Amino acid sequence: MSTSSSIIGITMGDPAGVGPEVVCKALAEMSPEDRAGIRIYGNREVLQRAAAIVGADLDFGERSNGISVEHVPFDGDIPPFGRLDPRAGDASFRYIEKSVRAAEAGEIGCIVTAPINKEALNAAGHHYDGHTGMLAALAGAKSSFMLLASERMSVVHVSTHVALRGAIERAKTPRILDTIRAGAAHLRRIGIPDPRIAVAGLNPHCGENGLFGTEDDEQIVPAVAAARAEGINAIGPISADTVFQRAYNGAYDLVVAQYHDQGHIPMKLVAFDTTVNVSLGLPIDRTSVDHGTAFDIAGTGKANHVNMNAAIAYAKKLAGTPKVRT
Repeated sequence: MSTSSSIIGITMGDPAGVGPEVVCKALAEMSPEDRAGIRIYGNREVLQRAAAIVGADLDFGERSNGISVEHVPFDGDIPPFGRLDPRAGDASFRYIEKSVRAAEAGEIGCIVTAPINKEALNAAGHHYDGHTGMLAALAGAKSSFMLLASERMSVVHVSTHVALRGAIERAKTPRILDTIRAGAAHLRRIGIPDPRIAVAGLNPHCGENGLFGTEDDEQIVPAVAAARAEGINAIGPISADTVFQRAYNGAYDLVVAQYHDQGHIPMKLVAFDTTVNVSLGLPIDRTSVDHGTAFDIAGTGKANHVNMNAAIAYAKKLAGTPKVRT
């Protein structure tokens, strides 16, 4: 499948969170030419309110010729900043749904998502564990994979938003192999012809030959062997207490983490403001900021938009690159 548009679609995120503010800050720094390549999925009144808060000279009016907005109205007053509101959760779902349909139709080349609030989303009746699962369901994908990308280290996850007990149950050979494949295909797509992929162990010291668990030998070793048989330059399992340091220092292009915190903690330690969340395994492209709605500072203008800038830059790279099937 080839990308048919260079337009970047940005979903506004939860209207009560910092999403509208970081979107406005990012837009304010763009040239008029760059803004012409952006389409916002959100609410004009919320965006105009956020622009005023951050001091951005932006016009989101319906008759404005500056910024393209796919407007989703509220029934009643717009939600206040900083408060959990099911109406905001429903709105954030509708922004995403509209952007997915536009991506499927080839109207936009990549989706960039501002943060949503999972509690508000579920309170509105949209029962998903977050963006990644929601996007997979909307796009009709059997599964998807969360990649966290930064300049010096990238991590893809076997599982994400499940309890730790459930994450251990999901660390099975087929899922691990599919994660390795998805990561390898993505890195080849962005210009790394033979990516070096390290697969983290699940148990301390990869189980110490069964002393601390058998999952590493029984589930991870066969997945790595199968990947290597397919020509993927994978190695592992490697103990999680050393593999990320080695990757950060250049030994590997990608680490396969077995569960959410195993991958997120090192990434947020070394690249908190610049890590980009990328969804793999979908028929469409999506990047995202790697932070939440920050209700405690929403509406104050304090939210940092560096992460939004990084997500948009990564999206532009994907929008101009043919998509590869894994």
